[in-house]
Formats: sequence, structure tokens, C-alpha cells
Amino acid sequence: MNLIISALKKDDLYNKKIIEKIQQNINNVEIIYAEDMNIKGCIGCNRCWLVTPGVCTIKDDYEKLLIKFLQAKQVIFISDLKLGFVSYKLKNIIDRLLPLATMNVRFKNGQMRHHLRYKKHYKMGLIYKGNGNQEFLEKWLERVMINFAGTSIGTYNIENEEEILNELINY
Repeated sequence: MNLIISALKKDDLYNKKIIEKIQQNINNVEIIYAEDMNIKGCIGCNRCWLVTPGVCTIKDDYEKLLIKFLQAKQVIFISDLKLGFVSYKLKNIIDRLLPLATMNVRFKNGQMRHHLRYKKHYKMGLIYKGNGNQEFLEKWLERVMINFAGTSIGTYNIENEEEILNELINY
């Protein structure tokens, strides 16, 4: 399954258009709209590591989303940019990925990294709406993926439909 998590409103014209194009060109796509979910921010309590391994202590809609992450072949996030960075809704979702890792760490390529809880190679990409520094967003997503021993599929401006479809179809 390919998972799209959109932090844009369902009726946003760019959002509707790109999701429709992706569904026409990629099989087995599930769409989740963050606006329909109650996802709170991570409180940094570390209970998902120490008390309830792999399970967040915050009881909201995130647990359903975490299960979808584990089932997905690749995850594409769609977000508007605020001050050149992803929206708070998407940032909350990314921050709450912590239960996918354990508190055990190791050094890899001179950097400290957490061991992953599940044997899975994550592939994630970002489609963004608004003005932002493409290079910065690419680097940010690459760093996120390093933390989860995954691969960045890349970051794309929502207006570049052809580029998005060419890249996503190749993954």
C-alpha cells in the first residue's frame, strides 16, 4: 500500500488535483486527511520507549496512523508551508514517529542513531504548497529518513505535477 497523508484541507484545489493524479497513476493508494484526525504534539515523555514500548501514551488518532505507517510501502506527505517549513499538523505527525524507534543507540557513520523497533525500510516524500527553500526541505527530509534508516523519495512543489508523477511512479 502507498500512503498519502495530507495536511491540506480536502477542498484545496491543488490538493484535490495532485491526489487525483497520483491515484490515476499509482496503484493501491490510501489517502488520510490530517484535518479529520485529532493528533496532538509529542510531549517528550519517553513512555513509548520505557513504559509501553512502541505505544504512545497520548490517546488520540495517532495510533491508527502508526499502524498505517507500518503497512505502507511508501508514505507521501502533502503540506502547506508556514514560514518556509511544513505545517504544525505535519510536524506533529513526524514527531510522533518516535515509537518506531527504541531508546537503544549505536554509532553509524560517526553519528548516534536509535535502533529501529521494526525491521522495515521506510520511504517517504514531501509534496509542499507555498514558498520554501527546496534545498532546505530536501536536507530536512533526508535527515528525518536517516533517523529511521529510510530513503527520502524527495520534496516537490505541488505545482510541479509532471515531476511529482515521474518521480513517484519510479519508486
